[in-house]
Amino acid sequence: MTRNIFAGLALAVLLVGTPLSGRAADPFEINAILPLTGPASFLGKEEAAALSVIEGVVNKSGGISGRPIKFAIVDDQSSPQLGVQLMNSVTAKKVSVVLGSSLVAVCSAMMPLVKDGPTNYCFSPGVHPPDGSYAFSSSISTADLLKASAVYFHERGWRKIAIITSSDATGQDAERGIDAAFNTASGEEIVDREHFNITDVSVAAQMAHVKASGAQALIAWSTGTPIATIFRGITEAGITIPVETTNGNGTYAQMKAYAAFLPKELYFALPPAMAPDQLPNGPVKRAVTAYLNAFKPSGTRPDIGQALAWDPAMLVIDAYKKLGLNATAAQIKAFIDGQRGWVGINGQYDFQAVPQRGVGVNSVVIGHWDSAKDTWVGVSKLGGKPL
Repeated sequence: MTRNIFAGLALAVLLVGTPLSGRAADPFEINAILPLTGPASFLGKEEAAALSVIEGVVNKSGGISGRPIKFAIVDDQSSPQLGVQLMNSVTAKKVSVVLGSSLVAVCSAMMPLVKDGPTNYCFSPGVHPPDGSYAFSSSISTADLLKASAVYFHERGWRKIAIITSSDATGQDAERGIDAAFNTASGEEIVDREHFNITDVSVAAQMAHVKASGAQALIAWSTGTPIATIFRGITEAGITIPVETTNGNGTYAQMKAYAAFLPKELYFALPPAMAPDQLPNGPVKRAVTAYLNAFKPSGTRPDIGQALAWDPAMLVIDAYKKLGLNATAAQIKAFIDGQRGWVGINGQYDFQAVPQRGVGVNSVVIGHWDSAKDTWVGVSKLGGKPL
């Protein structure tokens, strides 16, 4: 009996003395602030799902430096005020990186808090961080999406353009981009300019103006549930001209929910991952194929939400793999700034040519929503020139 007790004590001492490296490693957390509830939850939930898939892919291949990763996600409820509170809370932990959020207004409110770090990678293309800052913006900018759209519109002969934009930060950013891309110098003219509040339940008056304007195409720019109000207004007014909206509405869930009143000819300026049929063979197409395959085990068809989260998260993971898990915010920022040729699902990145973002107009594909095929079909080459 005594011998067994001593043997047990010896085993306990041995276990206590076992180095931590010999035990299952604790996950390395990467913080993210996303709208899991509220008006932008359709994006936030998809972005969270993408981060979950990335977790699985990275951990299956051994994690980072032998440690599994975990994305620690908190919900900003689509609120700029709450986003600021959460960013203050996360940065108080002296982290090097924060991913998110998803809306222009939320990211814009959070951006001043990262003036000296941490590195913040916003998932909204509508944010335009200052060059050289700790803030980065996902995917292709609103301005470049609209430049490619202007190329497509011009080549299709749509010269008289009507616009309707929301009065929030997303709509204001879009209107600036529209004015820069569509102008008399490039052969287009804005013949009607309408606005609405995201809480409005009807845009009948605005659509009457659009219909009377003689416009050959309409740009309807707002993200999330407010776009349903516009689409319904377009249908009820009997407007049949081509309509383009932001790729922020490029989700299968929205297309299904709005199917009864979608415009008959609906276009989106898309990142490459959403129109893989028009990608030339090469590294970007291979990256997109690997991305799509990563979602197959879950039966998910990824759309814009997943696409916005994928490259930023993978860039940050590559930074940690290169620099180690103790990398500082300044080191992570320098790693991203230094990328020339990093290949992702949004194109081949060059942060010198396109600061804070890495990809530009040459990564844009104009896509048409094909209700019969239940997906987006590319109708342009990269950069917007029609096929």
